[in-house]
Amino acid sequence: MHYIRTILILLVIYLALTGNLQPSNIVLGALVAAVATLLLRPQPSRLDWRRLPAATWALIRYIAILAVDVIESGITVARIVLDPKLPIRPGIVAIPSGCSSELGTALSAHALSVTPGELVIGIDDYGVLYTHCLDATHSAEYAAQAQAMRRDLLSKIFV
Repeated sequence: MHYIRTILILLVIYLALTGNLQPSNIVLGALVAAVATLLLRPQPSRLDWRRLPAATWALIRYIAILAVDVIESGITVARIVLDPKLPIRPGIVAIPSGCSSELGTALSAHALSVTPGELVIGIDDYGVLYTHCLDATHSAEYAAQAQAMRRDLLSKIFV
């Protein structure tokens, strides 16, 4: 029953993304969803309803903070690029993710990479994110504080 539910959910997502309800596309979507489900073998999980309000609030805060970071970083990078002197001090900064799960580490890496001026170029086995920054001097100071906040929110969402 769990696999059928997963296949149906993936099929609905596929159809919503393609916007094509022709029978051939529905069959193709069902096949893609079935193969993905069989390859990934998702495990059933139980939702802890008591944690849902805190997780939802943490998710809303996480998305809002990420949006603000993207806007602020975009403005900063635009300023740097438009400056004739091009005042950059590039470098690679090691940022420990501090997340206990691979999903948390991946989302932290995504949050860093989506902000202009920073790009995660590698993650080691211990969850350390190696990040290329346009201004490594300021990024090193800011990264620890921002990563601690992200780690706190992600732990509330995914634990």
